[in-house]
Amino acid sequence: MTLNRRAFIGTAAATAASLSAPMVRAQGKPRVVVIGGGAGGATAARYVAKDSKGEIDVTLIEPTRTYYTCFFSNLYIGGFRELSSIGHTYGTLAADYGINVVHDWATGVDRDAKTVSLAGGGQVPYDRLIISPGIDFVEGAVPGWDLSAQGKMPHAYKAGTQSELLKRQIMAMPQGGTYVMVAPPNPYRCPPGPYERISMVAHVLKNTNPTAKIIIADPKPKFSKQALFEEGWAKHYGGMIERIGPDFGGENVSVNPMDMTVDVDGEVIKADVCNVIPAQKAGSICASAALTDGNWAPVDGHTMQSRLDENIHILGDATNQGDMPKSGFSANSQAKVAAMAVRGALTGSRVFPAKFSNTCWSLVATDDGIKVGASYEATDEKIAKTSGFISQTGEDADLRKVTYEESIGWYEGITTDMFG
Repeated sequence: MTLNRRAFIGTAAATAASLSAPMVRAQGKPRVVVIGGGAGGATAARYVAKDSKGEIDVTLIEPTRTYYTCFFSNLYIGGFRELSSIGHTYGTLAADYGINVVHDWATGVDRDAKTVSLAGGGQVPYDRLIISPGIDFVEGAVPGWDLSAQGKMPHAYKAGTQSELLKRQIMAMPQGGTYVMVAPPNPYRCPPGPYERISMVAHVLKNTNPTAKIIIADPKPKFSKQALFEEGWAKHYGGMIERIGPDFGGENVSVNPMDMTVDVDGEVIKADVCNVIPAQKAGSICASAALTDGNWAPVDGHTMQSRLDENIHILGDATNQGDMPKSGFSANSQAKVAAMAVRGALTGSRVFPAKFSNTCWSLVATDDGIKVGASYEATDEKIAKTSGFISQTGEDADLRKVTYEESIGWYEGITTDMFG
């Protein structure tokens, strides 16, 4: 059955005016501060505010006024969406839910004083803090590349201007040119999945530059939905895509942004477009607050509380939580568990056992959608997978079209769930 907006919000609920500076808070109300306005943070802020019915003051700190979702950003690159269709603002959260939306960077957390520092000056006090900062990149993960090179070799792993840049570069490729992706090691944010992106780039090039070549330098021996993607690539883009795995040097890669070259185990490839997706880690605010175990932030799956500070909850891509993938759907699901736990701690409201779900859709070609998903529950050790499903190779075109249409309904539902 197609998952539309009403069904998505109902299922998710069953399972579990923007300002430039903080407002003066009412005396005695507990204060919740949320850092990050994506699938985890925006959802958590909305659910805490909505379900506490004014008993809790909620502040959401997010630097961007228009948030572009990583999910469906590949479809923008592939020409299936306009960029404006994946951009969302925070006016409804402020106007309809009374959330104090602060457009600034959170630069630090004083865990003893329970305050968040802002780049623009000042501090925001909290009783409970929810952090959903997404990902940053591991320094030196791809030799020759750092953030100063993202203008020549974009990552497009934070949607918006990077997505626009990568699309412009693809459209400007010479006939018969070469697109190279340096794929990330596990674990990584998905979406925007690397292999859906390859599919979308191939879709564009098949129509505009059919003699172009796509090369994937991949450090992983295998990847999610591999058989489904490879079946689709052979069907729709025969001969265009070459994947170099670790057995053939895909884990020994360096780049030269000035020369636009990629060295794969000693073989130098001249790239017309080079999409570098480095190894990833929790958003930097987690490390600066000493909330990581190295690259990721460990959490208790029952409440999404940091294992290093019971007054802080961490969501989404930044977490080391167990079996859930680093997806927008996961972050949205985790946000509802955290919001319920925060309300319970601050107001005494009832807290139900944590349950989670996730589905990741990918588009291979026009109306050729595939998916993988699972249900999860919290144990004392981790968030553990309890059941799962995946599309099958050889499915007929009608089923694949329904799968794609299901993803469209999900997108409408989750963005409404996030932003109101």
